[in-house]
Amino acid sequence: MESLPHTPPANDWYLYILRTATGMLYTGITTDVARRLQQHQNGKGAKSLRGKGELRLVFHCVAGDRSLASKLEYQVKQLSKKQKERLVQDGPQSITDYLAG
Repeated sequence: MESLPHTPPANDWYLYILRTATGMLYTGITTDVARRLQQHQNGKGAKSLRGKGELRLVFHCVAGDRSLASKLEYQVKQLSKKQKERLVQDGPQSITDYLAG
């Protein structure tokens, strides 16, 4: 897994996947992956992650602008757990190409 970007470009959105302590996968989008992960860890993110224990970032990639990132997030959320696990394992550079293939 590559290191997190410290100063993301202003218009780039990222798609990310977190794993909870119980193995659940959570998909989201953000302009700053490190900041968003910290918010989730502090209980300031999605309600579905509160009280789920330690969260690990298992995947992230550039997803384009806000509109495209939202569409990609929706597509990933429609995948089965097995398909999401394969996505995490494969770690594609382009999520758009990966989902199209």
